[in-house]
Amino acid sequence: MHVLDLLQLDSLGLNLLWGEEALLGQEVAGVTATDLEEPGRFLGPGELVLSGLVWWAEGDVAKADRFVGALADAGATALLAGEETHGRVPDELVAACRAHRVPIVAVPARTSFRAVTEAVYLRQWGDLSRRPTRLFALPENVRGELSRLVEEGAGPDELLDRACAHLGRVSCYLLTASGRTVARTPSAPELPARQASAASARGGVWLRIEAESSPYDAWQLHVPHPDAAPPRVLHEIAEVLAQCRNGQARRLAADRLAGQELIGVLEGAASGPAPADTGALDEALAAAGLPVGGSYRVLAATSGDALAEALSHLDGAACAVGRSAAVLYEGPATGTGVADRLRAVWPVLQQCAGPQADLRLGLGTRAEGLEGLRASLGQARFALTAADEAVPVRGVEQLDTLGELMAGIPPEVRAVYGTRTLGVLGDGMLRETLEVFLANNCSWARTAEALHLHVNTVHYRIERVEVLTGRDLSRLDHKLDLYAALRCG
Repeated sequence: MHVLDLLQLDSLGLNLLWGEEALLGQEVAGVTATDLEEPGRFLGPGELVLSGLVWWAEGDVAKADRFVGALADAGATALLAGEETHGRVPDELVAACRAHRVPIVAVPARTSFRAVTEAVYLRQWGDLSRRPTRLFALPENVRGELSRLVEEGAGPDELLDRACAHLGRVSCYLLTASGRTVARTPSAPELPARQASAASARGGVWLRIEAESSPYDAWQLHVPHPDAAPPRVLHEIAEVLAQCRNGQARRLAADRLAGQELIGVLEGAASGPAPADTGALDEALAAAGLPVGGSYRVLAATSGDALAEALSHLDGAACAVGRSAAVLYEGPATGTGVADRLRAVWPVLQQCAGPQADLRLGLGTRAEGLEGLRASLGQARFALTAADEAVPVRGVEQLDTLGELMAGIPPEVRAVYGTRTLGVLGDGMLRETLEVFLANNCSWARTAEALHLHVNTVHYRIERVEVLTGRDLSRLDHKLDLYAALRCG
């Protein structure tokens, strides 16, 4: 499969913007879709790179040069740039590709990246009869067995086992981008996710199997010892697993729809005075593949894709994931310390998404029945709002201080409260005096010392605060009103 072969497919409508004939004849090893500004660490030699150019900023020549430079350093065969985001491929990007000698092809808005990916893998693997037997590295009987297993819907573990069986005791892993083990050969020892992430820096063979849906859904075929298997054999195994990946993507999409319908039942129960429909809940649980009855926990996240991958790290856990929330069955197989285990894997997911991605997760409490699950959903969303960059994974049980409780209130609501309560003070000395006064437990002497003022001046300022805000700072509830308003500022 070469870049030139793709350009000749009329159904894709690709347009060559720059590329010398010799470069267009390079062999394509795989396909990677990315919108990271510096994608080099996720690329391998011989890969086509698909990008929607979400990272692009008009007129930023340096950004284009960094992006294309990373492709050139990784040995990418070409950049396929989507026109949908900006309406065209920027001239600066074309110039950078010419400078780094990376062919660049425009992908029209009507052509999906999935169509391009499937065209590559179908050409490489789909129709075996078009490729002479002598050009394959895998033995004919192995290819036939793998082709049959793919058609029957075999899972990645069975495919990897059968594909590597003729290689002897080779250690081979199929990993997600976050380091989760999807499958491994019998001779391969367990590889925890954090070790898998670090292993990429230690070498070995890494072949990326791209998925268009999200950065977490891509697979990586990893062989720790480069000499354990011929490179062509591993590429052909990766092509087989890519077909399996596409089939799984369709099934996962159906599962996500069922998960969203379950969340919809909970949202419907929370929306109004209609009586709770336990029957609808049981049907939705069963449709999502969860046990009917028992304890559950609802989770909410800024990214449903990240949430799905995080829950996949909980071995044996049964869950249903929607667009931005999930229901986790808290059975014996789930184990304990769910929040701590999710907190441990969250940094790896952040690394996959890039430093600019807003990844946060909130967890509700364990619950039973429709009313309990509805409450858990509300708690999860409140905890999600309270989560921040410093504490990106927050369970509602963690909200044990006034500041943490207030962090769960939507920012726009906090802003209104702060403005209505303290707006009359402005941002000057009265506000500062109030803040120091409350921080010193309403001690006149300590406040005066901290502000380098006479005690009488502190008395005068606090009296002005009381008059302007309508609060009496000798009352605990009024102190709390003003303290909360300061925290909302």
